[in-house]
Amino acid sequence: MASRGKQAEPRRPPPRLYLVTPQDAAGLADRLAEALAAADIAAVLLRLPQGEEAVRADHAKAIAPTVQNKGAALLLDGDAELVVRAGADGAHLGGIEALAAALPTLKPAHIAGCGRLTTRHEAMIAGEAGADYVMFGEPDASGRRPSFDAVAERVAWWAELFEIPCVGFATSLDEVRPLASAGADFVAVGNCIFDDERGDAAAVADAARRLAFAETVA
Repeated sequence: MASRGKQAEPRRPPPRLYLVTPQDAAGLADRLAEALAAADIAAVLLRLPQGEEAVRADHAKAIAPTVQNKGAALLLDGDAELVVRAGADGAHLGGIEALAAALPTLKPAHIAGCGRLTTRHEAMIAGEAGADYVMFGEPDASGRRPSFDAVAERVAWWAELFEIPCVGFATSLDEVRPLASAGADFVAVGNCIFDDERGDAAAVADAARRLAFAETVA
């Protein structure tokens, strides 16, 4: 309860899951359907297969109904040009230059998210440029990223100072709760879901429980 004469600060909405698909497209629609049925998922980031543009577009078109019919946003990884053609909701761009190049294509009708932001300054530039969210902790092509403590610190810093949503990338289910507690609006989960021996649905449900627990103790 706020003290008399002091207005309480608005509370951020509860954090939600952001699902990142594997690169392998085999059986992906069925796997996504199971995962999306298991818990509330705000968005799905589709890693597009290598190959010709037409093949990539057909893959995105085939996945779109599975995602969007569940009320989740479909974002394409690094390919703003395919968003309209594939009926996607937006794109996730890696870095300031990629974001700047994509904004004329995506805005104002589509989501433009930005990751691979190595410094606080880059994150602020992305926000000022018009990114709809920033992502911290996303592994690079070699699977490397800053320490988890550094990622959680960056999430907490952003959440305290900025209104633009931030996504914290969890490389394991054990990172879901602390990222949410640090202030992430969304927690991204990828390989820790699709490599889980229990299956995609069970792993997503587990991530959702951890997210809900973080909210109850916040």
